[in-house]
Amino acid sequence: MKQTVLILGGTGKIGKHAAEAFWNAGWTVRHYTRGTDMTSAAQGADVIVNGLNPPKYNNWAKNIPAITKQVIAAAQSSGATVIIPGNVYNFGDNAGVWDETTPHRPVTEKGQIRVDMEAAYHASGVQTIILRAGHFIDPNRDGDVYSMLTVAKAGSGKITSLGDVNAQQAHAYLPDWARAAVMLAEMRSDLAHFEDIPFPGHAFTVNDLQRILSDALSRPMKITTFPWWATAFMAPFSEMIREFRKMRYLSDTSHTLGSAKFNRLLPDFQATDLRTVLLSGLAPDVDPNEVVGTSNQPIVAE
Repeated sequence: MKQTVLILGGTGKIGKHAAEAFWNAGWTVRHYTRGTDMTSAAQGADVIVNGLNPPKYNNWAKNIPAITKQVIAAAQSSGATVIIPGNVYNFGDNAGVWDETTPHRPVTEKGQIRVDMEAAYHASGVQTIILRAGHFIDPNRDGDVYSMLTVAKAGSGKITSLGDVNAQQAHAYLPDWARAAVMLAEMRSDLAHFEDIPFPGHAFTVNDLQRILSDALSRPMKITTFPWWATAFMAPFSEMIREFRKMRYLSDTSHTLGSAKFNRLLPDFQATDLRTVLLSGLAPDVDPNEVVGTSNQPIVAE
């Protein structure tokens, strides 16, 4: 029997990739229209993918709880399972391998809001799958930090570092995340009421990135430092910049996401190789004819 997924936030990064992955897997894909009755929209849905997020970091303290309440009500009414793209804000600034057993010790308001959000789902009685991801890499270059900042100047031989060039950073290639979400949705009857599943993705340092892109583009790549000082002048006029500044600590906190639980649940999952992932985010001014080598010879960060 064909299953139905309701995508919340279908124009955003998560929503677009989730919709494509579920469609490719043979699901009926429905999109929620923001501002309409979510409970009515969820009727008949087997799974809800919550890709809703306040635009430009707008007032998380008010908007995230409001969205959470809506989604829980819709899921309770329809009986749907909810899949949420969790993040790593919950873990604070203690470096290490973060997984489902790592204590939640947020150091920012946004981190605490996410902790409270997940607790609300856990207490709701709704089957919830938190598929927790690191920094997004979107091959559509749709507002992710990797394409907007880190490799935005790769065409001129520059990589921008937001923090410690030796700090491991967890990243999630969104098409892979979406494929994993589909696989978990299709085995949801075998999962617990509340699942916290780290998505291991790829972890690499800025130095790793420099080496990989230098090899792939057959040219030296220079690492430049993001001008955090300049954001101090913009912060009073932009909530997005203010919130972005608060997350600076993450770029200096070396971390990876544990893979044991993910690999146990999805042992046949094949991630896109790191080389392909990193090249996918390059700005349009990078001539694809400059790329050397083949994607079936992946370069892996050590």
